[in-house]
Amino acid sequence: MKVQNATVLITGANRGLGAEFARQALTRGARKVYAAARDPSTVSLPGLVPVRLDVTDAAQAAALAAELGDVDLVINNAGVANTGSVLDAEGLDSLRWMLETNVFGLLNVSRGFAPVLARHGGGAIVNVLSVASWVSNPVLANYGVTKAAAWSATNALRDAVRAQGTQVLGVHVGLIDTDLTRGFDAPKLTTDMVVERVFAALEAGDSEVLVDDLTRAVKRGLSAEPGIYTLAR
Repeated sequence: MKVQNATVLITGANRGLGAEFARQALTRGARKVYAAARDPSTVSLPGLVPVRLDVTDAAQAAALAAELGDVDLVINNAGVANTGSVLDAEGLDSLRWMLETNVFGLLNVSRGFAPVLARHGGGAIVNVLSVASWVSNPVLANYGVTKAAAWSATNALRDAVRAQGTQVLGVHVGLIDTDLTRGFDAPKLTTDMVVERVFAALEAGDSEVLVDDLTRAVKRGLSAEPGIYTLAR
């Protein structure tokens, strides 16, 4: 999948990583970039086509897919995060809230646009996941549950669209310097570097990209004894 001459839909494209995906898609010569957000008036980058989308609304996602029949690259970037443990008083409510966007939102958009991509010979879907897909952190425990589920959903989606020739790229990455990680006192990756590596992996035909050293180390630790996911952090 090449970004040049592609027609791209990016969810959560009004800020942070989504805005950088949009900027670099334009720079790489995308034919058209649809910038999806709950409030399209918040999309400010020139050259984009703002569209309204709440990814948690399956009917809205399906209606948008019916309207945007020229899309051949979908970037599922929209995500939410909250801190806390699965045992917190509000833990289950917080988990449900994040699942709606991080898992069901990803699937709503992918289900809506899969037939559109098929009509264009396959195209591609990029799902922004996390190192938290593989290892839990006490501060982001519920978020990690949703990203682990999103990773599994990505693998299931890849199998579901393989026959129609759709490339599915899962993006695993550590903390990125965006509004989502504001308040976390830890090293953070720049959005431009992350997007550059994601687009490079997409154009190389990859199914998975491990953006940073931390993520690569965590993946190696999955098969260690004891597994990295069993250790205290």
